Amino acid sequence: MYNFFAYMSRMKLIKRWSLMKAVTDENIAEHSAEVAQIAHALAVIANKLYGKNINADRVTTLALYHESSEVITGDLPTPIKYYNPEIRKAYKDIESVANQKLISMLPEELREEYIPLVEQDADSYEHKLVKAADKLSAYVKCIDELKSGNREFAKAEAALSAEVAAYHYLPEVKYFCDNFLESYSKTLDELD
Repeated sequence: MYNFFAYMSRMKLIKRWSLMKAVTDENIAEHSAEVAQIAHALAVIANKLYGKNINADRVTTLALYHESSEVITGDLPTPIKYYNPEIRKAYKDIESVANQKLISMLPEELREEYIPLVEQDADSYEHKLVKAADKLSAYVKCIDELKSGNREFAKAEAALSAEVAAYHYLPEVKYFCDNFLESYSKTLDELD
């Protein structure tokens, strides 16, 4: 009996933004689905508008698994995770152990397929798109909360706005921001 997929199904139980009072709770399964949609869009934009050759399906799959270690570690809030370099390194080590534990929950014959999904290559272009999509998704969460009148997310929105802007060196991210991001602040009637 192997437990990998049972653990993955627990993504819906891991709450994000645990230090914040949110109008709408978000879990890592919902977040990963949104990151996958945005990452896919970034890959398609890269290919269609900037002549790149990115495997959009691969990027989407990487995005679905980008938070997988959190089914074991939980979601450590960003202010804690990035408090200082020692904590950041320790958390990276914990994530690595969690990822290895998850991989050990698969049959030997399947592990080589899942290792690159769970232990992602931080230097790959695909991973950069997933990280940009991750920041965009978090920024969209802040926009949603502010749109609902929740000022609790104001500081996070400002910080994430700057983090998203730092990804504008990737032309597909800038294109997404210029052409799609503003619509997230609209109401349903305004989207019509």
